[in-house]
Amino acid sequence: MRYVSTRGEAPELGFEEVLLTGLAEDGGLYVPKTLPRFSREDLEAMAGLSYPALAHRILLPFVEEAFDSAELQTLIHDTYAPFRHRAVAPLVQLDHDQWVLELFHGPTLAFKDFALQLLGRLLDAVLKRRGEKVVIMGATSGDTGSAAIAGCQRCENIDIFILHPHERVSEVQRRQMTTLSGPTIHNLAIEGNFDDCQSMVKASFRSQDFLPEGRRLVAVNSINWARIMAQIVYYFYAGLALGAPHRAAAYSVPTGNFGDIFAGYLAARMGLPVAQLMIATNRNDVLHRLLSTGTYARQGLEKTLSPSMDITVSSNFERLLFDLYQRDPTAVAALMAAFEDGDISLSEQALSQARELFASCRVDDEGTAAAIADVWQQSEYLLDPHSAIGVVAAQQGARSLSVPWVTLATAHPAKFPEAIRRAEVTTEPSLPQHLADLFTRPEHFDVLPKDLGEVQKFMASHLGA
Repeated sequence: MRYVSTRGEAPELGFEEVLLTGLAEDGGLYVPKTLPRFSREDLEAMAGLSYPALAHRILLPFVEEAFDSAELQTLIHDTYAPFRHRAVAPLVQLDHDQWVLELFHGPTLAFKDFALQLLGRLLDAVLKRRGEKVVIMGATSGDTGSAAIAGCQRCENIDIFILHPHERVSEVQRRQMTTLSGPTIHNLAIEGNFDDCQSMVKASFRSQDFLPEGRRLVAVNSINWARIMAQIVYYFYAGLALGAPHRAAAYSVPTGNFGDIFAGYLAARMGLPVAQLMIATNRNDVLHRLLSTGTYARQGLEKTLSPSMDITVSSNFERLLFDLYQRDPTAVAALMAAFEDGDISLSEQALSQARELFASCRVDDEGTAAAIADVWQQSEYLLDPHSAIGVVAAQQGARSLSVPWVTLATAHPAKFPEAIRRAEVTTEPSLPQHLADLFTRPEHFDVLPKDLGEVQKFMASHLGA
């Protein structure tokens, strides 16, 4: 399989180079030139497979140029064996047509473990056989940082620098990053917001002159295709459990950077029957406004109870734009260049096409707390704030679509005690046993100004030999 840039000025690459490249040299994002397609008979044969077996079946076409079947099977087994639930991604029923897909049973209690635990193993295998050392640079609004460090901390050929907005992530999220220490692990608290962190990462990928010769940056944010690829699997897993290919399901996805829901879009294109994809968002509702008005516009970022979605620019939306504009890289490049200077509007055809599969819902903090309280009262099931927004959106969608609705539960509620307290439920979530001493572990991080030069200077001076 070959991969192309959404902006058309970067070379086609195989999977191994895409894994190491992240952002294309023309500023675009890599996507497969073609997608594997699974027939009705293929889906019937997949029904009943374990999560690792299903992952192997779905991911092999994307990576077989770089990894043979047996090697991939081993990497996948090693990725999901440590998850705390034997089903890996269990489904929990809340109502006759409402389900929650629990994606928080990995080591850092967030959906990003599904991709980043695999990404770390893929990187380790590739770097060892190439004899290379690389620098991971990533930005996080909460969960990516700890998941990236946990996935890559054992890799011998990686220095890792994770930027997070200072005092804008939950205490549990911060401690999950900053208590993971080692000579190659660097947590940088940036005096700005997530978009500032993300902008510095993108700028660093565009110009890597600050790194010594022989080193290059590798992305662990969802701009890295391997992240998106790994997330496709759990859509198939949930869909098959609820009756695919014989009936469709709809998915409500707490959405910030658009990577997780884009994986659902790819699952639909690959043959999974998907009735709808619901963009569930908080007050930072750039994608809800886009789908409602056709205009992609920045606005000031607001701090909310659901910090992982406190994002004003959804980086992976460019991948969908590529398809909405008939895979015309010139059109995408022009749109993204215009977006650098202000708002952009989608063509009527592109907007209409997006609305065929996507819907959206915006939920504020009051609605989030009310949803946590309501679901607890009705089912004694405790949601984190992001997943609560997803459930509200799914309930809204269920009024118009008579299909099972799956809300992606993206994080463990213990990561967000403030939101649980706001909901005034009668219980307080506790951390799993492996994180029970989190609040007594020493933290390690550096606070840096919102200054690209200072960040790059710090990175260059803290690289290992």
